[in-house]
Parts: sequence; C-alpha cells; structure tokens
Amino acid sequence: MSTSDLRVNGDRLWQSLMELAKIGATPKGGVCRLALTELDGQGRDLVTGWAREAGMTVTIDKIGNVFMRRPGRNNSLPPVMTGSHIDTQPTGGKFDGNYGVLAGLEVVRTLNDKGIETEAPIEVAFWTNEEGSRFVPVMMGSGVFRGAFTLEHAYAAKDIDGKTVKDELERIGYIGTEEPGDHPIGSYFETHIEQGPVLEDNEKTIGIVTGVLGIRWYDCVVTGMEAHAGPTPMALRKDALQVATRLMQEVVACAHRHPPHGRGTVGMVQVFPNSRNVIPGQVKFSIDLRNATDTLCEAMDADIRGIAADLVEETGLQIKIDLVSSYPAQPFNPDCVQAVANAAETLGYPSMKAVSGAGHDAVYMAQLAPAGMIFVPCKDGISHNEIESAEPEHLAAGCNVLLHAMLERAGRAA
Repeated sequence: MSTSDLRVNGDRLWQSLMELAKIGATPKGGVCRLALTELDGQGRDLVTGWAREAGMTVTIDKIGNVFMRRPGRNNSLPPVMTGSHIDTQPTGGKFDGNYGVLAGLEVVRTLNDKGIETEAPIEVAFWTNEEGSRFVPVMMGSGVFRGAFTLEHAYAAKDIDGKTVKDELERIGYIGTEEPGDHPIGSYFETHIEQGPVLEDNEKTIGIVTGVLGIRWYDCVVTGMEAHAGPTPMALRKDALQVATRLMQEVVACAHRHPPHGRGTVGMVQVFPNSRNVIPGQVKFSIDLRNATDTLCEAMDADIRGIAADLVEETGLQIKIDLVSSYPAQPFNPDCVQAVANAAETLGYPSMKAVSGAGHDAVYMAQLAPAGMIFVPCKDGISHNEIESAEPEHLAAGCNVLLHAMLERAGRAA
C-alpha cells in the first residue's frame, strides 16, 4: 500500500474514546477524572494496557509522565512523539486531551495493521496534570520535563485536602524511575479539539496550528472615594466604577486594535463597598491580554497602560495595573507545521491555519524539539464542559493527518 492511501480505523478510535470516557463518567455525559485520583490511575492502566497489546513498551518518569514506544528500524534515532493528557476538568468532556493520546495509539495500531515499519521509533506520551484542576501549576508533567520548574516543586504541590503530588503518584503506582527530561524527542505533534469556534465557523476540518498565543494576566485597581449616592452631586463624585468600566471597555477595544489574533477579556470584578446607595470607592478587576507574538503582547500592554494614564490625568483617580502572570507566545516549527499542511492536502481535507488561544503540553515540547499541532472542530466551540462534543469523522480526519505527518517525520523504512 502506498503511503498516500493510508487511513486509520475511525470506528476503533471512537470506541477507544468512548471506553476511556466510562472511567469517571458523569450523569450529564461528561467526564470527571482528576489528576492522580483512583480514576486517573484506572485510565492510565487502560491506556497503557492497550499500548502493551499493540506491542509497545512503556516507560514512566518520576513525575508520572508515560511514554509508550513502538520501535523503528533505527532505534538509535530519537522518536517521533505524539501525545497529550488524560486528566480532565471536574466537569470535563470526553475529548479534551484524551483525543490526542488515543489518536496516537490509533496511529500505532494502523501501522501494525498495515505492517509498516518506520525508520525512527514512534512514541505516544501522556503528561501528568495538564489541566491543573487538582494541583497547580497547570501543564505540570510537561513543565517538569521541560525544566520550567523543579520536580521537588511539583512533588510538594497539594490539593484542597492537603494531599501531595508525590504521595498521590506513589498511591496510584505511577511514580517512575526515569529522570524527567532525559527522554529524547526527535519531533512532537499534538492533536486536539480546537476548544473554540473558528474551524466550525469557517467550515474547515483541519486546523494547521502555527503557534500558541502569548498571555498577559493583570490585576487592576481603580481607587476613588465612596460617598452617599443621594447627597453627592454628580460633578463632585470620585466614582471608581465609572472609570473602571471605561478601562474595561478599552480592554476589548485594544484586542480589536491588534488583529487578527488579539484577545482582551475582563473576567473578574470586585466592587467596594458594593452597596446599592454608596458610590463605589474602589474596583478591582482582572485583565487578560493575548496575541500571537510577544511583540504584539507588549504593544497591547503599552496600549492599555497608556489609556489608564490618560484616565488618571482626566479624572484624578488612581489606577494601578500589576502584571501577575506572563506566558510567552510559542510559535511551532515551520517544518512540523508544513508536515501537517502536507498531510491535510494529501488527504483532501478542508483546512486553514490556526492559532491556539489555550495552553497545551506542546508549548513546552516546542521549547525542546520541533513541534506542531493539529486541530479538529468541536461543536459550538465548547470545551471544559460536559457537553463537549466532536464528530467521529472529524476525529478520524485529524488522526489521519497525524498519521501522515508523523510518517513524514519518522520515515517509512524501505
């Protein structure tokens, strides 16, 4: 069979997803399988069991990252890896993360079915605590692997009941012996539902992901003076809320001024004293700015700070903006991006370039090896929700693209 004719078994992929979704299934049709719980352990056992049935060897590192390996003709070459995570949000869906892992497994099963040997080994990974629902930081396993933070820092993280990552890893039997980061990677691909509405809105099956947006999180405090709502004339008020709302509107306007990937969100607001007949004296709110490059993120930062300075001069109220968290934009490797594009074209799928507004384990992998991502649509762009849904044919299409992209990077042995 020629490489261009290769297709995965979409029915098998779907059945695997539905089988994994039974572990932690919720009454509303979603999944609650928090990191390092008994249910996570059961999910890990199921997936690694499938890998061993497919002839793969399993290696686990000290933070619980799992690497499932199909040998190549030349096992001295670093593996072409794919993966994601199998932990979920408390009210998560069947596909976020899980699809990326099981798509990798389906690639291996298809290669086995067709008797195809690759030049380099193929590996499927799943990373510990990507969601960060039970333990922080998010993307913990891939972050430790990357060296973004230490193993000791991750081990010491506690959930709301005071249980530590290290103790829970030991309890479910997934604290391995390999040092995180010692595992070689030749290149890395991650297949994922989009978690947004762009592909569906554009009627495209495949998103060729060029990178992940940079993120800037801020805490903003506007300080005026609380006073009685009746006796205080309008011209003499120092109304913190009215000034804050003007700045909030500018957060959204700022994103529109930096297209096409600018994002601006105010998601949390606290008004003091929050009384019906008192002029607000202080407002605290969050600002979330995102864009495709660090330069654009910095431009948005300067934009908002400039507007805040103008408001201070105009109103006399104090405005304080503190950067509390920052994640750099992460472009993906041009060759890996092109491999995804080539596969989509070969297979005849409608595709478009896309960016990821959310973080993924691929962000850390892209700092270690050539990396790329593949998006498929999800219904109404909804994710991190029990009603998260994706069409079986779209999932199969993304897996086919993954298969062909990985083959391009791993090489088909003669």
